Amino acid sequence: MEIEGKKAVVVGGASGFGRATAEALAKRGAAVAVLDRPQSNGKDVAAEIGGTFHEVDVTDFEGTETVLNAAVDALGGLHIAVTTAGGGIAERTLKKDGPHSLDSFRKSIDLNLIGTFNISRLAAWHMSTNDPVDEAAEERGVIINTASIAAFEGQIGQVAYTASKAAIAGMCLTMARDMGSLGIRALAIAPSLFATGLTEGIPDEYVSMLTKDAAFPKRLGKPEEYAKLALAIVENPMLNGQCLRLDAGQRFAPK
Repeated sequence: MEIEGKKAVVVGGASGFGRATAEALAKRGAAVAVLDRPQSNGKDVAAEIGGTFHEVDVTDFEGTETVLNAAVDALGGLHIAVTTAGGGIAERTLKKDGPHSLDSFRKSIDLNLIGTFNISRLAAWHMSTNDPVDEAAEERGVIINTASIAAFEGQIGQVAYTASKAAIAGMCLTMARDMGSLGIRALAIAPSLFATGLTEGIPDEYVSMLTKDAAFPKRLGKPEEYAKLALAIVENPMLNGQCLRLDAGQRFAPK
C-alpha cells in the first residue's frame, strides 16, 4: 500500500514507538490522528505533524470506540492503524507473601491485550468499508500491533506482561485469515529493549548490561527503527499474519 494520501490512526502516538511512527507516516504524506492519554503531549505532537489529537484511555473500551470513531470521521476514512499503547508490571507467579495478584494480572491483560484487540476490531470494521486502494491487490487496510520479545522469552516477574504480549503475537495469523477476503492485513512488531519510557537516557553501563546478549548492534533500539519497520509493513502487501521480531538478535535471559 502506498502511504501518501492514506488515513492513519496511531494509538499511543504521543511518545516512543507511536510518536516516531506518527511522524514517519506524516512525513510520507499520510493524514494522521494521534490517540493518547489526556496527560500526554499528544496535542503538541499532532500539531507538529499537521495531524489531529484525540484523548483516549484504552482501558475504557466503550470510550475508546467513541474516540476512534470520531478520529476516523475527522480523517474521512482509515487505511492504517498502529497500536503502541501498553505497559508492564513486575510480579512473580509466586511471591513470599502469596500468589500473583489476580487483579494486577487482569489489569495487564486489559491494558495490553484487550485494549489492542478492541482497537484492531474497530479499525478493521472501518477499513472494511474502503474501496480497494489497489484494484489489482484489492487491499483495504493494514493493522500493526505491538508485542514484545517477552512474548517468546518472558523474564522472571513478567508473567502477566508475557501473557498479554504472547496473545498479541498469536492473534496475527488468525486475524489475517479472518480479514483476508476483505483485503485487510494484520501483523505485530515485537521489539526488544528500545530507548523509550524508563529506558530512555539510562547510563551507558546499564545499556551494555541490558544488551550484552544481542548479536548486533549491542545497543538500545531507536523508536525511529520501529517506525521504519512499520512503514515497510504498510508498503509490502506480502507481509501478513505474523509477528516480526525487531531485536538485533537478542534473546532475553531469565533475568
